[in-house]
Amino acid sequence: MDAFKRINVAQAKQLCADGAVMVDIRDPESFANGHPAGAIHLDNQSIAEFIAQADLDIPTIVVCYHGHSSQSAAAYLHSQDFSDLYSMDGGFEAWAHSCPDAIERSN
Repeated sequence: MDAFKRINVAQAKQLCADGAVMVDIRDPESFANGHPAGAIHLDNQSIAEFIAQADLDIPTIVVCYHGHSSQSAAAYLHSQDFSDLYSMDGGFEAWAHSCPDAIERSN
């Protein structure tokens, strides 16, 4: 099985509606300024705790700025035994364009 699947925004939105976990790996300031509704911020400080507490079998979608870094992060999570991983093509930029009503801000 592949380490992860690449999906578009519509597929990601549907997976979230079905109970998937979305993680946003962008920098804290970018995350605070806007992120997909319900997304969890992951960085080097929080990833170990996230992995320790995660259900490794729940679909997990990784989001970055444009959909490139999320592929490396998804591959890393696969190496940590996550079984159902996705990298969202287009990243947050695509999400913001397609789903402006599904953005939360932390600031």
